[in-house]
Amino acid sequence: MQRRRSPMARWLALAVAVVLGVGLGPSAQAAPPPDGDRVPTALSAERIVADMQPGWNLGNTLDAVGADETAWGNPRVTPELLRAVRAEGFRSIRIPVTWGQHDGGAPDHTIDPAVLDRVAEVVDLALDADLTVLLNLHHDSWMWLNQYPTQPEAKDRFLALWRQIAHRFRDYPRTLLLESINEPQFAGVDDARAYELLNDLNTAFVDEVRASGGGNAQRVLVLPTLHTDAGQARLDALVETLDELDDDNIAATFHYYGYWPFSVNVAGGYRFDDTARADMLGAFDRVKTSLVDRGVPVILGEYGLLGFDRHTGTIEQGEKLRFFELFGWLARTHDVTTMWWDNGQHLDRVAHTWRDPQLADHIATSWTTRSGTATTDQLFVRPGSPADQTVTLEPHGHAFTGVWLDGRRLKRSDDYTLDGDQLTLHGSLLAALAGSGDYGVRAALEVRFSRGVPWTVQVIRADAPVLSAAVTADPADGFAIPTRFNGDRLATMESVYPDGAFAGPHNWTSYKEFDAAFAPDEAGDRILLRPAFLAELAQPSTVLLTFHFWSGERVAYTLEVGEGGVVGTPGHPAA
Repeated sequence: MQRRRSPMARWLALAVAVVLGVGLGPSAQAAPPPDGDRVPTALSAERIVADMQPGWNLGNTLDAVGADETAWGNPRVTPELLRAVRAEGFRSIRIPVTWGQHDGGAPDHTIDPAVLDRVAEVVDLALDADLTVLLNLHHDSWMWLNQYPTQPEAKDRFLALWRQIAHRFRDYPRTLLLESINEPQFAGVDDARAYELLNDLNTAFVDEVRASGGGNAQRVLVLPTLHTDAGQARLDALVETLDELDDDNIAATFHYYGYWPFSVNVAGGYRFDDTARADMLGAFDRVKTSLVDRGVPVILGEYGLLGFDRHTGTIEQGEKLRFFELFGWLARTHDVTTMWWDNGQHLDRVAHTWRDPQLADHIATSWTTRSGTATTDQLFVRPGSPADQTVTLEPHGHAFTGVWLDGRRLKRSDDYTLDGDQLTLHGSLLAALAGSGDYGVRAALEVRFSRGVPWTVQVIRADAPVLSAAVTADPADGFAIPTRFNGDRLATMESVYPDGAFAGPHNWTSYKEFDAAFAPDEAGDRILLRPAFLAELAQPSTVLLTFHFWSGERVAYTLEVGEGGVVGTPGHPAA
């Protein structure tokens, strides 16, 4: 791609901008100029996108399908929320909007003026809060635009919407970016045809916005890959579009939600293992080689874990922290701007506090450095005389500085030993911390490194879980297995028929999806088998379940499924 300047040329352009006093921060053009045709253009697209790091998504709000922005349970956007986002260190915000539900139909597809005004109001509030804004078409992708292969008029609708949006925002500063479509997809066609259709829409989007004039003539426009996926073929197709456009004010975008089995906790993917790590590394390497190294600025428009669609507990805390720690480092070292997907479950939009401060700390720290981690954040201590337990540290280039408990530094040799990256906590320490009495978390140790966030290791008093018999006449309501967890924690569940065939949903694996097929309910002393899991079991049948706990315990359980209901008993029948 010859149209992109070399890194040295871009550096020289930046130096000239500094000498001329051009602002470099995301707020350099915080208010619309009096004349859109005189919008400053000294900042390159690369610099604007780099200044957006890190970013945050205002998810499940203006993109919500329903009456208004509260339809999916989030409150109305306030200036206080956006100022809180900026105060947390974010420099940009992605504002997803589902526009098609608010248009007046063919031929003009006029957007409801009240909706357009409200979107503009939120954009203004974000700019006032010193946030660079990325605005898009969101759920329109699957609600109607995916029918473009058989409904050519979908393109007319797409362009009609963008014509109105472009006109409304034509005189805004270049700290407003426009993204053509979220997660583009097309029904009933193969990838080759889908690439052609996406190229057609992306190119038409650029032409439409540019033709509106004003600030849009030089505005940074953001184009996605098919499905916003980082597969090599997807990236190659987008590169062809970028070559065709030959426009220096274009950025690319993709999304990353991790290696799928880990991202939703299925198929035994409950650990952030070498396979999951390699998947992440491969995505960033492909993006850097295909786009960043060619001078194309890249925005990772959404990231997270797909299991979060249910709740953040679908992935064990330490495993998710290891995921986000590596993610942040790879994004930083591969020059990719990231925008955290938050549908309301991370930042409390009323209290303006993090629901999981530990997760937020790890993500924020990754913007500037790595943090030391370890292969586990859980130590299960059985009653009696606990043995020593060893944790493998992952220092990530930092020096180990000690282990702390409630602000007190533990004594090396007396409480623990360190051999290379092997941290061994003495049984005497664990016995004292676990104590007697109630099961559960009894202490939280902080493993500290020379930089980054400390790694927390919970000391948990636990014993073998015990499951009891149960009966239900109506599996449509699910099935509850009475369970004494005894401080242990459920990691995953296997489900097979006596002949070894996999039973239930995802019949290509014995390991079922956490929360979708089964879920621990520690407060209710039970393990829940979801109706969707039971509905896919053969009738009549015997189903052998194996529950895997984080301590290493495995507990067997048998279901007898028939027209009269489901009967559950502990153990597996003798062979």
